[in-house]
Amino acid sequence: MLIVDAEAALFCQIDLYVVCLPHLNSEHPFMLGSSCRRSMSSTGVVVSDDVSTTFQGFKIQADGFKYRYYVYKIVDKKTIEIEKHGERSATYESFCEDLPDNDCRYGLIDLEFTSNDGRPTSKLVFITWNPDTASIRDKMLYSGSKEAIKSALNGVGIHINCTDRAELDYESSVLPAVKKFT
Repeated sequence: MLIVDAEAALFCQIDLYVVCLPHLNSEHPFMLGSSCRRSMSSTGVVVSDDVSTTFQGFKIQADGFKYRYYVYKIVDKKTIEIEKHGERSATYESFCEDLPDNDCRYGLIDLEFTSNDGRPTSKLVFITWNPDTASIRDKMLYSGSKEAIKSALNGVGIHINCTDRAELDYESSVLPAVKKFT
């Protein structure tokens, strides 16, 4: 039997797996049936529930979630939240314009393109925007918190890291990287 002190585990900012805590009942916030998982990045930043909920609708393009992209921001050095989204008619260029020049962001975009064998296709692409011009503190915060949002966006297989506008270039950088997965 493994017993973990849930409050101490959260204080230490680690992934929490509760196998058995006999002193907690099923109504305790750390309990979901017989096991519970609370994901937190090494920086202590957590992902807003809204991010996971909207992602589930976005990946199947359900009504109310028919967008081209989402831009995510870390708010108050505590929570990753949705900052912006682009309408379905938006372009990749619109997505890039929504990324600030001197601040970090995460982005998720549904890229439509033609594969090397001529088939029209689309892929969900996660982009970490960590520009060289951002502050060191923000770059470290976003780099250290990336795994938390990646785990919330379960099923996105293409991850691209960009540090300047040239690395965001669709034709020379992003499209060739995405086509490797078709």
